[in-house]
Amino acid sequence: MSDARDARDARGSSDSRRVLTEGEVDAALQERSLRWRRDGGELVKEVDRGNFAGSLAYVNRVGALAEAANHHPDVDIRWNKVLLRLSTHSAGGLTGLDLALAAQIDELDGDGT
Repeated sequence: MSDARDARDARGSSDSRRVLTEGEVDAALQERSLRWRRDGGELVKEVDRGNFAGSLAYVNRVGALAEAANHHPDVDIRWNKVLLRLSTHSAGGLTGLDLALAAQIDELDGDGT
């Protein structure tokens, strides 16, 4: 997807709310080199943040992205590990909103925080 399309998806265009097929999701994960896995109707990512404080800081940064996109992952913190699950519950599956937020969250992983 292009950056312009990502921006439209993050704002919630009608196309970004269309439930994607498993094939479309898998292709997008590969094409965009997203570090998430598809688990049924969810995108799942687990990260190790080193300790509880690192996990909390990471979740706060994810939360800021989620608030800006008005699209919120399920979050599970286990001391140094954070498990994120994305799905567009209102649409009943994975949509462009999930892929757009996944890409933004992936950018956090490369910044050393």
